[in-house]
Amino acid sequence: MEFSLSRHEHKPLQVNPIKHSQPMGATLAYLGVKGCLPLMHSAQGCASYTKVFFTRHFNEPIAIHNTSVSDITAVLDGGDYSILMAIENIQNKEKNMKPSMIGLHTTGLTETKGDDVRGVGTHIEIPYVFVNTPDYKGGLESGWALTVTAMIEQLTESASTVKPNKLVILPHVSLQPIEIEKIKAVCEDFGFETYALPDLSTSLDGYWEEGQGKLANGGITVDEIKALATCATVISIGQSMKKSAEALRKKNPSIEHIHFDHLMGLDQNDKFVGALMKIRHTDPKPMIKRWRSRLQDAMLDSHFLIGSSHFVITGEPDMLSGLCALIRSVGGTIDAAVSTTFSDVLHTIEAENVFVGDLEDARRFFDNADMVISNFHAERILHSYHNTALVIRGFPNYEELGNQLKNDQLYEGSTYFLFEIANELRKVKHEH
Repeated sequence: MEFSLSRHEHKPLQVNPIKHSQPMGATLAYLGVKGCLPLMHSAQGCASYTKVFFTRHFNEPIAIHNTSVSDITAVLDGGDYSILMAIENIQNKEKNMKPSMIGLHTTGLTETKGDDVRGVGTHIEIPYVFVNTPDYKGGLESGWALTVTAMIEQLTESASTVKPNKLVILPHVSLQPIEIEKIKAVCEDFGFETYALPDLSTSLDGYWEEGQGKLANGGITVDEIKALATCATVISIGQSMKKSAEALRKKNPSIEHIHFDHLMGLDQNDKFVGALMKIRHTDPKPMIKRWRSRLQDAMLDSHFLIGSSHFVITGEPDMLSGLCALIRSVGGTIDAAVSTTFSDVLHTIEAENVFVGDLEDARRFFDNADMVISNFHAERILHSYHNTALVIRGFPNYEELGNQLKNDQLYEGSTYFLFEIANELRKVKHEH
């Protein structure tokens, strides 16, 4: 079977896009830092859209602030003034609010002018991280990855020694809070002192321990980010997170870097668990072995339905890589894998067609598809395709509740995912 990859989009515009902006990815990354105040250097509309987007996806009130830049103030006043005034106004309005960190990220408006977001930090007493995330470049995944790299470069303190059992996970943007929690739990079962950057598992998991706040309620702390260079091991999950891991190793070359493009399916999880076993010189707990056997059984049980089916899958590159690999492992035929942006990981995807595009491009393959796996935006299109099932993955998902608790990772999540899509295929094939 031959597979093809078209590197670039062939259209000057997107119709029914699946892509989202870099500032949105940066916002989400900052929400994984406890007490962080995400500050978008933008007009009010940019922040409002992002706020609504995440509020609807997570079904939680999301706190995002902006510098209220307009086209006039962007040119006349300059970035320093807008940023400093925004921070002062926020603090004056919310007397009891004491952010642990200001997380500034730019948009196309301020990037075009070229504001000195680095220099602003010299006037701010609170820990300050800035990242350049113009929305005319990249997408959700790259905005998240750039922000993680910026936090490491600007906050993490250099070290020369490591703690043998200390480990940090750098997850890609498409991992849900529960998935980060599950991955951390496996590492902790091996005896690691485990951190994640960012850590959405305690900030956007739907659990209100302290009630609604103006700052991120949970996540990794600023002090923990500062001390990450003492980790003996960094595990990056997703091609987009490799540069973040490299940035951490520059803080301490003694850190061992282990990379996985995804943690879906038998092969990648065997390598993941094997790497942890090698470091800790111990066997996995019985439940990990139990879930591995369950995944093997799920692959056998779902093979006949999935192996006889055709798929169209869209999403962020790192998520796309994992979904395609798992479906191919049980014999599914992927007619088209449509990515939001280009990434080297697309070269690893086994599909009849792999390209960067939108839902208009993907729609050309819907007639032959038994299932489409995409975000919520595909839902309105598939109403007219009665023989095609839809499974929603990625951002946004306005159709279902509990997105933050849906796990597709590791042996356990891969098992549930295979059963979910097999059952959806059974519905459409039996009905039609």
